[in-house]
Amino acid sequence: MGSAYLTLKDGVQIFYKDWGPRNAPVVLFHHGWPLTSDDWDGQMQFFLMNGYRVIAHDRRGHGRSTQTSSGNDMDTYAADVGELTATLDLKNAIHVGHSTGGGELARYLARAAPGRVSKAVLMSAVPPIMVKSAKNPGGTPIDLFDGLRAQMRDNRAQFYRDLAIGPFYGFNRPGAKGSTGTVDNWWRQGMMGGIDAQYECIKAFSETDFTEDLKKIDVPTLVMHGDDDQIVPYADAGPLSAKLLKRGTLKTYGGFPHGMPTTQARVINADLLAFFRA
Repeated sequence: MGSAYLTLKDGVQIFYKDWGPRNAPVVLFHHGWPLTSDDWDGQMQFFLMNGYRVIAHDRRGHGRSTQTSSGNDMDTYAADVGELTATLDLKNAIHVGHSTGGGELARYLARAAPGRVSKAVLMSAVPPIMVKSAKNPGGTPIDLFDGLRAQMRDNRAQFYRDLAIGPFYGFNRPGAKGSTGTVDNWWRQGMMGGIDAQYECIKAFSETDFTEDLKKIDVPTLVMHGDDDQIVPYADAGPLSAKLLKRGTLKTYGGFPHGMPTTQARVINADLLAFFRA
C-alpha cells in the first residue's frame, strides 16, 4: 500500500496513491484540471486518520501519469477509472470528484459495474454542461474557453500563476487572505502535466454534456457547490445537477470559492465525513 503505476490497455501509465487498510471503507478522489492527486492532500490525510482507505490517481496527461496526446476526453477518463477500480477490485467505494473530476466521476458512475460504488460526491463540479448554447442559455460563453486556450499557448506558466492567485481560490475578492504556499502548490501541480493533454481537457470539461449520465446515477449523491465559484458558476451547475440525479442532495456554501476543498478544508471534510457515515 503506497503509490504505484497501473499500465492501462492502451499502454498509458496511470499514477495512483492507495493508503490505508485493505479492509477499510474506500474513498476514491478525482482531481480537477489541470491538477493532480496531490490536490486532495487535505482530504486524503484526514480520511486516512479517520479509518478509511484512500485512493487518488493522476488523470492521464496530468501529474505523474503518461503525458498522452490521445484519449483526453471524458469517455476515456471514465474508462481509465473503470480499469483502476477493476484492477484494485473495489467494492462499495465512495467516490468524490472536484471540478473536472466531477465530470469524470459522473461519466464513470453512469457506466460503473453494479456493486462498485456506494455513494458519490460532486464538488464544484462541471456537470451538467458548462458551455453556453441555445439549450443551456445560462452557460459560460465559448469565448471564455477559447481565451483559456490562447493563454495556455502564449505562456502556460504565467497563466497558471494568475489563475491560482486570482479566481480559483477567490484570492481576488476584496479582503481575501491569499496563501503563497497554496498558489505555489497549484502552479507546481499544473506544470507537472503535459500541455497538450491539459489543452485538450479544456474542451472535455467545458463542452461535454453530462445530462444523461446524471439521470443514470442511482447511488446517493451529495452535490457541494460554493455560490461564489468563479470557475464553475453555481447557478448553471450544482442546482441543475442535483435536480437531474435520482438520489441527489444539494449543499450550498455561501461565499465559498471553486477551490473550497483547500481553502475551507475543515468545513468540507466535516461535511464529507457526515455524508459518508450517514
